[in-house]
Amino acid sequence: MFKYFPHTKEDIDAMLKVIGVKTLDDLFQVIPKEIKDKAEYDLKDGLSEYELIKNLTEIANKNKSLQIFRGAGAYDHYMPSIIPYLTQRSEFLTSYTPYQPEISQGTLQYIFEFQSYICELTGLDVANASLYDDATAAAEAMLLATNHTRNSKVLISSTVHPSIIATVESYAYNKGFEIILIPKFDYETSIDFIKRYKDIACVIVQNPNFYGVIEDYSLFSQIIHENGGLFIMINDPQTLAILKTPKEYDVDIAVGSGQSLGIPLSFGGPYVGYMAVKEKFLRKIPGRICGITKDVDGKRAFVLTLQAREQHIRREKANSNICSNQSLMALWVTIYISLMGKDGLVKVNEASYTNAHYLESKLLETKYFKKVHDKPYLKEFILKTNLDIKTIEKKLINKGYLIGLPIDDDKIMFAVTEKYSKEDIDKFVEVLTHEL
Repeated sequence: MFKYFPHTKEDIDAMLKVIGVKTLDDLFQVIPKEIKDKAEYDLKDGLSEYELIKNLTEIANKNKSLQIFRGAGAYDHYMPSIIPYLTQRSEFLTSYTPYQPEISQGTLQYIFEFQSYICELTGLDVANASLYDDATAAAEAMLLATNHTRNSKVLISSTVHPSIIATVESYAYNKGFEIILIPKFDYETSIDFIKRYKDIACVIVQNPNFYGVIEDYSLFSQIIHENGGLFIMINDPQTLAILKTPKEYDVDIAVGSGQSLGIPLSFGGPYVGYMAVKEKFLRKIPGRICGITKDVDGKRAFVLTLQAREQHIRREKANSNICSNQSLMALWVTIYISLMGKDGLVKVNEASYTNAHYLESKLLETKYFKKVHDKPYLKEFILKTNLDIKTIEKKLINKGYLIGLPIDDDKIMFAVTEKYSKEDIDKFVEVLTHEL
């Protein structure tokens, strides 16, 4: 065994046997033969700094600047221009996990503030120092629930984002957990379906759900707890400024993505996940928790109150492997919330609500679209159409617009944030109608 490679030949042979191949080379059979057999590749010479910047700029300029009327978990919210400058300050830029508090006070402070903001938004008692995204956060919540209840049945609503469902299923596969999809009726989670299952680990729902619908989960907690499970809710934290909080629904674990809190779309990431829990789950939450105390001189000091236990105990007893997480994105969110304040967050939601309902009314006026439900929504809604959605999508991209997300062959989901005025929306509908 080489000192940097932990796998022995026996280990490798055992793994190859499990996946059904004989050699490591067999893993690369999917690569076309003409590529593998090619003796020479037209690799360019190295570039100078100037040439490299020029080359990358030319590539970047091929990207289109679009007005975005799509959400589905990644929303085109306004980002205060000061955020990138503040995140580059030296007291926030550290190379690794802040195990030495005396030289990591800036990092520890903003993580503490991030945790505090998440607790305020969700209403729950404790939040950790962020996770990777909403999908992995939901999976981590499932692991916490199964560990706590010792049950293996996981119920997840069909109104949850498909990518989150897929991630939860992936985590559950090798654990032997049973994933049960709760059917949806009229774009809402079936509470009657949940009543059938006893000895469950958890029920996972989303609000607003994937389809933009604001669901009422008032009766869910009692039923879930009576059946032995924990109540897990996925939220867009931006909406928690005006919607009922997870605490008001008696949720045990709240998770979600902080992307809507000022993080740019950035072609899909990086974003940041969060997890908040009731106090009784304090020692089961993955990752780190920062706290505030006083140093020997009586001055305020920030510390790692609970560190990533998986680094300090036997790994097989750890819930998770979260350690060096996307702390920079947690800083981004913290600065955004600090700048916007409570009133700012409320106004963002009010403007998004107004714009989304205005766009829906304008699209319905064209007669090319029809409503599919009358459920309450905030900034995202579904319409039905007989139009060729894929063709329209290509045409509108060439006109500078990204239209809603195709849900089915005849349904499309639009999202509107505070960034777009009525004039912007009118222009979008005019261009869309002209291209039909």
